[in-house]
Amino acid sequence: MSRSVNSNIVVIGCGISGVAAAHRLVKSGFNHVRILEATERSGGRIKTGRLGDNVIEIGANWIHGPSEENPVFCLARQYNLLDPEALTPENQAVDIGGHPPWVSNVFSSSGRRLNIEDVYPAQEMFFELLSEISEFPSKLGEPQASVGDFIRAEVQQRAAEKWSDSDATSRRLRLCVISNLLKVECCVNGSSTMDDVGLGAFGLYKTLPGLDCTFPGGYEGLVENLMSELPGGLVSYNKPVCCVHWNDTEKSESSVLIECNDGEKIAADHVVITVPLGYLKKHHSTLFQPPLPLHKMHTIQRMGFGTNNKIFVEFDSPWWDPDCEVIYFVWDDEDALVDQVPDLHRSWIKKLFGFTVVKPTERFGHLLCGWIAGRESEYMETLSEQEVTQAMTQLVRSFTGNPAITPKRILRSQWFHDPWTCGSYSFLGKGCSDQDLDNMREPLPPKASQSQPLQVLFAGEATHHCYFSTVHGALLSGWREADRLISHYTSISPSKLQSKSKL
Repeated sequence: MSRSVNSNIVVIGCGISGVAAAHRLVKSGFNHVRILEATERSGGRIKTGRLGDNVIEIGANWIHGPSEENPVFCLARQYNLLDPEALTPENQAVDIGGHPPWVSNVFSSSGRRLNIEDVYPAQEMFFELLSEISEFPSKLGEPQASVGDFIRAEVQQRAAEKWSDSDATSRRLRLCVISNLLKVECCVNGSSTMDDVGLGAFGLYKTLPGLDCTFPGGYEGLVENLMSELPGGLVSYNKPVCCVHWNDTEKSESSVLIECNDGEKIAADHVVITVPLGYLKKHHSTLFQPPLPLHKMHTIQRMGFGTNNKIFVEFDSPWWDPDCEVIYFVWDDEDALVDQVPDLHRSWIKKLFGFTVVKPTERFGHLLCGWIAGRESEYMETLSEQEVTQAMTQLVRSFTGNPAITPKRILRSQWFHDPWTCGSYSFLGKGCSDQDLDNMREPLPPKASQSQPLQVLFAGEATHHCYFSTVHGALLSGWREADRLISHYTSISPSKLQSKSKL
């Protein structure tokens, strides 16, 4: 198979998609591949940290759908990065549909523990609605613009029909539970409110079978193993790019000129852009010269990119059940089906839906991970650690009714204020369709120039057609763009290869 081993290929961003693209290209015989990374580290939104002696994930947390179809799972298994139970056929066969069947403890803001029968009718209705929404892409038309609008309308109607025999207090509580579940979905989608998530596009996201699992030694182990198979010196760290000059003429010696913040200008035949959508939203107007085509700009504006942060909280002893996997906090005053707070400064903490229990206890002790999305999450990032600790202490005490509970320490993520990510991950906003996902991954020039095709290629989780927002989507997108280049050089004639290699 012929290919131009002398083509200069630059990958911008050393997250998992950039590493995957470079890895694939190098293994396929390309000799001139370079990654430019704005920060001092690899991994991007895969970021493993420590809280005391514990390994914790500041970024990506789970392998979603760890099964044979998931390349992240297959690589993790190959590198021996997983616990034995994650590798069992039973674990891979479970199909959770994106919502793990976790054992839950539920508390209300009045300081009492709720019974499962108090909350189950609301949970059942909510997940029925999500299942129905997932079918909309295959149907014509959609009744509302957003997931939030649809759920509110349907819950009001169905509650009147299904819960008519229940007393007013029970009905009110169930509506408050649905508000909590809307906040959960904000975290799942990375949106500020479910009113921002497009109804028709919601079902374009696909799940894989397998019970979500974690990396005992940290998610960064995956990146480190892939990086160890690349030639030394392939990555230039602390090397932000300020502009990618592309063209569709034959006047310049190379297709693309990459201008770095430090003044260096790098000529390349192809550049693979793997920066987060949040960064593109903020900087696309200056990052590309000439500007992006209008349809690509509009897609970047339409696509959603939100913030989902974690607040790890450690305790001396548990106040939850030994088998508990998730804790939900239901506010008694949220029967209006709300997933945003009216006053950020005073009530941002109400957006935190609760905690997942970090397991196993033998390894982590009594450690919880709180989840908070949206504008409230972005505001939380601006507070001091002391202010966040105080808010978490008051929250736990009021919901449990135990004034003595005191966290030992906390650690929170701050993805919105990270200048190279500007948030957490993508979702499909109102008005989005599969065409937008096509637009995201379309190379430049848009209709490949005969003289210099595939100048600028796009990878990253926001460019995957059905696994957007995931690590496996990011990884697959990097492979996809590498394969696009490999295929390009496989199909061009030997005479063109020869002239190309003289550049």
